[in-house]
Amino acid sequence: MEKNPTEILALFGNPVAHSLSPAMHNTALKAMGLNGLYVPILVEHLEAAVQGIRGMGIRGVSVTIPFKTKIIKYLDMIDQEAQRIGAVNTVVNRKGRLKGCNTDWRGIFEALSAVTAIKGKTVLILGAGGTARAALFGILKHGGKPFIVNRTVQKGRRLAREWNCPFYSMEEIGGLKADILINTTPVGMSPNTDKTPIISELLRNYGVVMDVIYNPLKTQLLRDAEKAGCTILSGLEMFIHQGAEQLKLWTGQEPPRELMRRVVMEALEGSGTK
Repeated sequence: MEKNPTEILALFGNPVAHSLSPAMHNTALKAMGLNGLYVPILVEHLEAAVQGIRGMGIRGVSVTIPFKTKIIKYLDMIDQEAQRIGAVNTVVNRKGRLKGCNTDWRGIFEALSAVTAIKGKTVLILGAGGTARAALFGILKHGGKPFIVNRTVQKGRRLAREWNCPFYSMEEIGGLKADILINTTPVGMSPNTDKTPIISELLRNYGVVMDVIYNPLKTQLLRDAEKAGCTILSGLEMFIHQGAEQLKLWTGQEPPRELMRRVVMEALEGSGTK
């Protein structure tokens, strides 16, 4: 069977125009000496898009908002980690059989463990979506003690029951403290850069504040946390590591993480994002 002369990789999401994944992955593919092209695809109909992976021989796909949980039912198999997390951010195509994986949790762990130990630490996770699930998996796997805060009480409670950890509503956040706070919500993401999920006065209750958002590089949440004396961690490191783990799954090779970081930093600075 003839193979595509160029290996096609894709990003499935809605929206996708803001994503820096194409710049990061295409630079890495070139540096790795691979004849590959990574393209963003604005998905309107997910089931048809997944069929297109098989139909067009797309080698692999990154999955982003709002499809990380919805895509599972259309895949042939899910690896153990993604199954436990209940969310997929990576699809690998092996001769027409589509396997779902999750590298988000590795991205979160690699980023966090560079600035703090996780074992024994209390971790407040803001949000209850696919990225929150990845954070829960990584924190529990490495001995942390997570709890969930979410705006939609029903969704947050359901997730907390599933993962056997405490839940608090946003109204209760003023009375909470933790070693680490992780924002997994899109609040503060470009273009709504003046928004923050938690008022600045409360940030002194946390030692490390991580935002999974990477655009802007320093969200309002992180600016406030820095002023409050917290160690801050932007979504850039998570973004680089989860992307590098995706490339490993697709190609079997270790990608150039430092180059990937530099490309994303340059793109963010070039767009005027601080």
